[in-house]
Amino acid sequence: MPTPVILDVDTGVDDALALLFAAAHPEVELIGVSCVAGNAPLPRVVDNTLRVLALAGATDVPVAAGAHRPLIESPRDASHVHGVDGLAGVELPPATRGAEPDGAVAFLRRRILDSPEPVTLVALAPQTNLALLLRTHPEVTANLARIVFMGGSASIGNATALAEFNVWHDPEAASIVLGSGVPLFMYGLEVFTRVSVGRPVAEALAASDELLPSVVGRLLDHRIAAPDGTRGDYLGWIGDAGAVCALVAPDAFRVARHPVRIELAGYGRGQTVVDRREHPGEDGVHGLADGWADVDVALEVDAERVARLFLDTVVGGR
Repeated sequence: MPTPVILDVDTGVDDALALLFAAAHPEVELIGVSCVAGNAPLPRVVDNTLRVLALAGATDVPVAAGAHRPLIESPRDASHVHGVDGLAGVELPPATRGAEPDGAVAFLRRRILDSPEPVTLVALAPQTNLALLLRTHPEVTANLARIVFMGGSASIGNATALAEFNVWHDPEAASIVLGSGVPLFMYGLEVFTRVSVGRPVAEALAASDELLPSVVGRLLDHRIAAPDGTRGDYLGWIGDAGAVCALVAPDAFRVARHPVRIELAGYGRGQTVVDRREHPGEDGVHGLADGWADVDVALEVDAERVARLFLDTVVGGR
């Protein structure tokens, strides 16, 4: 039986790849998508999401608009990463429908509580919508199987030396989610940066006369820019899509349960501190060991297998 899944996205290049995978894989029942500002401003995220779902032939999947900004801080401009349009200039046909009339919080509550089976909520963006949902409607936790979030790192960051972008964008929201009591799976930078599609494959897809493989190839070929505008080398990351792949191929990952907390102050703000020690330390002796949540953390991945799963699912293994 397919797993009922809701994606929370800030569509972006790799969110688009994740949406295409989720809409195509038979073991995923995509019952809704909520949108939040992150890779692009919220109106652009909503429009991108509707366009990508149309490309996937998933126009029956409802979409809701959520938070325009983080809980506390002002939004941060990420246009140098995904382009001004969020999709690296890859044009898709206009959407022929709009978002749901209720906002993301009411939408998420309704979709979760109406599901006959517990829902897996997959956060591929800053977790503002999830935090607002959990604070406003804590009753949804009874019908959540788990929350899978693309975010964080057990080592270095990318937004700062310590913090990964999604968590750094709204660390208070991520901290609320960690404290929710819902089972958690962290798909962080350790695995995010490992799963890629070879450049020849991406270029062959981009050259296709068919729209779907052409779009996939061009998204994979997007070169991430530094803040100064300098374009990097080819990476071919499937990015957020890997977190959805983990739902259907859990044995492709080495996962360990560790205490995790979010730093909320100083230069470390937004850091996911993953305690990988084998024995308690001095922090416990001196009363400094509070505020941790036990999280299943993905630490290693069979990258070739997951990349093949992605391609087989989205473009028929081309």
